[in-house]
Amino acid sequence: MVLTHFKRFFCGLVLMAQPFLLSAAGRQQPADTSGLSEAVFRQPPAAYGIRCWWWWLNGNVTKQSITRDLEAMKAKGFSGACIFDAGGQDQRGNGSVPEGPMFGTPAWQELFRYAVKEARRLGLVLSLNIQSGWNLGAPDVQPQEAAKRLTWSEQIITGGGNGAQTLPLPPALQHFYRDIAVLAFPYRDTAGIQPIAHLRQKAAFDEVGGSATDTRYLLNGDTTDNGHVHTQHSNVQDITRYMDSSGTLRWKAPPGKWVVMRFGYTLNGSAISTSSGQWQGLVIDYMSRAHFTRYWNTHVKPLLESIGPDAGTTLRYLQTDSWELGGINWTEDFRREFRSRRGYDLLPYLPVVAGKVVDSRDACNRFLADLRKTISDCIADNHYKVFREKAAAYGMGIQPESAGPHAGPFDGLKNLGFSEIMMGEFWSPSPHRPRPENRFFVKQAASAAHIYNKKLVGAEAFTTIGRHWNDVIWEHMKPSFDHELCAGLNLTLLHTFTSSPAAMGIPGQEYFAGTHLNPNITWWKYADAFFRYMARCQYMMQEGRFVADVLYYYGDHVPNIVRLKEDDPAGALPGFDYDVINEERLMALQVQQGGITLPHGMRYRVLVLPDHAVMSLAALKKVHQLVNDGATVIGPRTQRSVSLEQYPAAGKELQQLAVALWGAAGPANASSRGSRPVGKGQVAWGYTAAEWLAAKGISPDCRFDAADTLSFGYIHHRWNQEDYYFISSRQPQACTANVSFRVSGRQPEFWDPVTGHTRPAVAYTQANGITTVPVSFTPYGSWFIVFRKPAPVAQQGTAQSNFPGFRTIDTLQGPWQLHFDERWGGPASVQFPSLVSWTERPEPGIRYYSGSVVYHKEFTTEAAGAKRPLYLNLGAVSDVGIARVTLNGKDLGVVWAPPYRIPVSGILREGANVLEVEVINSWRNRLVGDRELPAEKRFTKTNIAIRPDWSLLESGLLGPVVVETAR
Repeated sequence: MVLTHFKRFFCGLVLMAQPFLLSAAGRQQPADTSGLSEAVFRQPPAAYGIRCWWWWLNGNVTKQSITRDLEAMKAKGFSGACIFDAGGQDQRGNGSVPEGPMFGTPAWQELFRYAVKEARRLGLVLSLNIQSGWNLGAPDVQPQEAAKRLTWSEQIITGGGNGAQTLPLPPALQHFYRDIAVLAFPYRDTAGIQPIAHLRQKAAFDEVGGSATDTRYLLNGDTTDNGHVHTQHSNVQDITRYMDSSGTLRWKAPPGKWVVMRFGYTLNGSAISTSSGQWQGLVIDYMSRAHFTRYWNTHVKPLLESIGPDAGTTLRYLQTDSWELGGINWTEDFRREFRSRRGYDLLPYLPVVAGKVVDSRDACNRFLADLRKTISDCIADNHYKVFREKAAAYGMGIQPESAGPHAGPFDGLKNLGFSEIMMGEFWSPSPHRPRPENRFFVKQAASAAHIYNKKLVGAEAFTTIGRHWNDVIWEHMKPSFDHELCAGLNLTLLHTFTSSPAAMGIPGQEYFAGTHLNPNITWWKYADAFFRYMARCQYMMQEGRFVADVLYYYGDHVPNIVRLKEDDPAGALPGFDYDVINEERLMALQVQQGGITLPHGMRYRVLVLPDHAVMSLAALKKVHQLVNDGATVIGPRTQRSVSLEQYPAAGKELQQLAVALWGAAGPANASSRGSRPVGKGQVAWGYTAAEWLAAKGISPDCRFDAADTLSFGYIHHRWNQEDYYFISSRQPQACTANVSFRVSGRQPEFWDPVTGHTRPAVAYTQANGITTVPVSFTPYGSWFIVFRKPAPVAQQGTAQSNFPGFRTIDTLQGPWQLHFDERWGGPASVQFPSLVSWTERPEPGIRYYSGSVVYHKEFTTEAAGAKRPLYLNLGAVSDVGIARVTLNGKDLGVVWAPPYRIPVSGILREGANVLEVEVINSWRNRLVGDRELPAEKRFTKTNIAIRPDWSLLESGLLGPVVVETAR
């Protein structure tokens, strides 16, 4: 036991002391330096496989369902799973499911130990969500340990007497209240004093938004007061000692009227969300090391101790979910934390949170910014840092969704800096989040990985609300995944893989949200075709190093959250990529040969400052140093800071630095453009990053010459001397583009992540350090363009196109024989005179059918004699869009994205041929058919409510099925 604890302690020291790379399997290893492998790309090892939120819904799992799930994951190439006990099944009108053992109880621990044992047997990496549901809390969390906010009462008294005053008890939640201080200041007529703008957000009573909200507006405006203030901070008196425990104030107030404010704290009202059964309670105080430690010792440590050496080997990561607990702004020792971090006492400014203007509006905004920054520091250092330390003692990393998208009072990048897997999330198209800015949140996690030198960029993937089993792989999931791959994603965690015991039927129990992906979906047996696509992409993106020209500093204000890639705060897109950096990592920047670098090797051409012209003194000092050392910095002249730290002396120094950087005169106006040398570097203003780089003769890293250049995405990685780009179309129809890459002297290659096939480009041009490749994209299509083999810089392609045209030479006419699964209500065999949707048929067993159907056709053709390559094109396949094809007994594999075109040269025969196409649709039609049936006559069983507005989905092989030849 002593040796075990020493080993864990030593591992923890190593984890905290230095960054390291983890393989997708979770093992510590040095970075691979060998380069790209076509064999690995074609058949990626499970180490590059996807993972999932393995939902233990309402704790209702069994050992049998655990084994089935893990074996199914292994069979489909998963690298691991995150055990996530949670409820929420009955939201939005859905039914509940039986309640299983409560999280952490002996019965739950037995299931947990069994799951870890099974994962070890199968070689899968596990993570664990350290509670049931999210917003970290537990049934035993006491009010004093819970998330807190400030509260106060106020009254006006007249001085000059000795009478006792009973101070009103401030408003409190759940009858919990503790005093902080009693403050008094001279009364002043408040006429003409306007409220402080956005006070609830500035004082962190509320989240600022739910979808990675741009919070820069909290820094703008509201800075002039025309002398209308409530008091000066020097007039605020601390009279706490004059109030007794009953709230009676015995203070001999000086003559005149006085405002007396009784400040304290209460609960913020946040409870655990979406938890199982009896795991209900308060959310812990995220600013307190002591309260997190107590939770850890009570609820997490016993779980880890129960699995012995599997903690840190099979169980590799611990996680918590996204911040959704509203605002918090107090903890027991917050006054001490504030003084330690900001250098002054907050007490005289405490009336500001109640809307009082102290000193000036500018001073109020500075104090409120300091307040939020201190809250952020406490969340980072007393919660996520402690979480990392506790996990590291067991040789484990953490993967919390610690940086939004809910805009809580924190610096998202700083929180992520304590993680081993940088976690974000992204959504498939959903009524709940229909717009891209509400769906895509991975850019922040990717930037964090790049600036903190971590390998894995994970994401809760394909979240939806309002969709159930009706997601089309190529239309909904693939483009969402591709979009976030271009933002830096390299590890997918499906949301959600729900464990569903056999007794729950089929499709079984499900969470109210998320894309349902588990062995109960109709197309599970062929799901690995899509999963391999993601694994190939993850192999390419986990290896190599991200290439970007631009580094954007997003300021030190709080909240601060990086938005989706297209937000493009530096003006780098579409031709240049960028990372976002925070103040903590800004301080680590260096200049080498004119490039801006981080110690682990990330390199950028320019640093771009935020457009609000607000900088901390520390940040501006660093910028001044970087420019003097040779960096190029683009941004508006810094006008002010938002802090009372060392103010006003700090403000004077800030202005001196601004003069040193932008000159005494500065830009003529807000729209002016210019630059000036400073030291070895230069400062520019009025330019976007793309405009500046273009003016300096830097070609775009990747450029799409097409009708709609904004309908494409890309990301660039470099592995040793090999450059490769992932490029994707965001258009639902086929399209073409000439794509230019800032690479020359190497042969371009097409690597197809759908099939795993690779081939050299035959059409391309090289000129002036640029290689241009004509590319054809299928609907929502994607490619890796790889540059690894040397080629003369004067060498040009030998063809006009990299893609053949196709000509139909035969159409399969006449009837098809269809074979349904009778267990699900369909006929054993039926003839369709032509290809139509199953929903157009009158037979209920066909119209409402869900599942697999095999199309059988015998046909003759003379097309096999064609001298050019031959293809079979299935036309349209609905609704999931997945099919398996067999021709003349030869298995041609699974197709899941248009065009459903399969090479058949050497397989298609002159004369008689036998074609079988297995098509699978989703559960939607059977569920609609069961909607009006009594429970005992239904084919399906699920807790998900079958809504009246659900309609039948076009299903089946719709064709036309044709034979094509390349031309």
